[in-house]
Amino acid sequence: MSEQDEEGQSPPSENPTATATLQHPAKRGPVRLKLVVLSGPEAGKSYPLEPGQYRIGKDASCEIVLTEKTVSRLHLVLEVQEDRVIARDQSSRNGSFFEGRRFSELELGPGTVVVVGAVSVKVVAQDSRERPRLLSSRERFGGLVGRSRKMREVFTLLERLAPGTSDVLIQGETGTGKEVCAEAIHQESSRQKGPLVVVDMAGIAPSLIESELFGHVKGAFTGANSDRAGAFERAHGGTVFMDEVGELPLDIQPRLLRVLERRQVKRVGANDYRTVDVRVVAATHVDLEAAVKAGKFRADLFHRLAVLRVMLPPLRERPEDIPLLVDTVLQRMGRPPSALSEQTRAMLSQYPWPGNVRELRNVVDQVVNLGEEALPEMAEAPSKQRPAGPERELPFKEAKERLIDGFERDYLKGLLERCEGNLSRAAREAGIDRVYLRKLARKHGLVDDSRGAQED
Repeated sequence: MSEQDEEGQSPPSENPTATATLQHPAKRGPVRLKLVVLSGPEAGKSYPLEPGQYRIGKDASCEIVLTEKTVSRLHLVLEVQEDRVIARDQSSRNGSFFEGRRFSELELGPGTVVVVGAVSVKVVAQDSRERPRLLSSRERFGGLVGRSRKMREVFTLLERLAPGTSDVLIQGETGTGKEVCAEAIHQESSRQKGPLVVVDMAGIAPSLIESELFGHVKGAFTGANSDRAGAFERAHGGTVFMDEVGELPLDIQPRLLRVLERRQVKRVGANDYRTVDVRVVAATHVDLEAAVKAGKFRADLFHRLAVLRVMLPPLRERPEDIPLLVDTVLQRMGRPPSALSEQTRAMLSQYPWPGNVRELRNVVDQVVNLGEEALPEMAEAPSKQRPAGPERELPFKEAKERLIDGFERDYLKGLLERCEGNLSRAAREAGIDRVYLRKLARKHGLVDDSRGAQED
């Protein structure tokens, strides 16, 4: 996270997004309000909001003091009137946010949650019996990183479910960290000393998925030259992580359901079932509820997988986490925060990140190794990546799919050009499975299977 200046503030020109004014429908009328702190060192404290002005910041002279390091000395001012509350950001270094968007002025009402730096606060009625759920004080959960309200809500949920034994379904867009989340759940559980076996459904040929999951006996099919334990047997005493479970063929889904319900597996070609002691963590970027309606995924399997669900937010919905993520990437590379200029950091914070955290990590890596001249295309990227023109009139889901398809096509085209068409090399550079890369390239017409693809 960027260090604050001497006064804990920045001139408005350094934070162009802070000039936007957001309107939020507040509940009018003579409702007495209070401000409740949901996260940070002062979590659980509440402050009555009588008519008047309240300064929020790190300085001891403020009426509401928040000592978290991302809060400026004078960060936010609340103007409490008889029928409404106006919040005005004081050109703070790390900004004030509402629903993921930075604001300079915002009307608050009962139930409104805003993020001050990285501290979440909520406006509630003074006579309300509501007990706001406190957010996790963590900035990290395993390899997951974030100070935003959305990520702290995720951490709160993970703190509760990780120590248990129930199966978990992780949902989120590509690049949001689903595998990292699964690893964190395993490490925070009582099974941490047992194996964590990863099965990537998207990276396995459909004809081999059954054998990979459940194993096979010698002679079960051509090429089965010996007995082989499947992922569930190999994960005995630990956790099996099924990535992209939405890719599981429909005819194999009943067998997975039996494993989940009875913890029994039968190898391909075998007659007997074997009992396994495993916890199942599954992940997908697919809308499984829509897949169920379309007849592509069994309803009973979906409900069995989704007893406990974790939804990882896309990076564009938590831009306040970008500085911390950038510093984390630099730290893992053994580089200091000064490896990136403030101008570059500002550009990174304004980019929409269709590839989420994975794309951010790759871009930081490129800039550090190739220099900041690798960024010019990104300066124009936000306008290119956001739906424009007729796409703004489309339903959200369709507009998002077009956006992601465009990103995938452009990203893969540039990647394959850099790697001279070598899929193995491209897969290593992109950090994804080669089979999955081929699948994406074929989807966008970037691989001519009639001539074959170059491998190494």
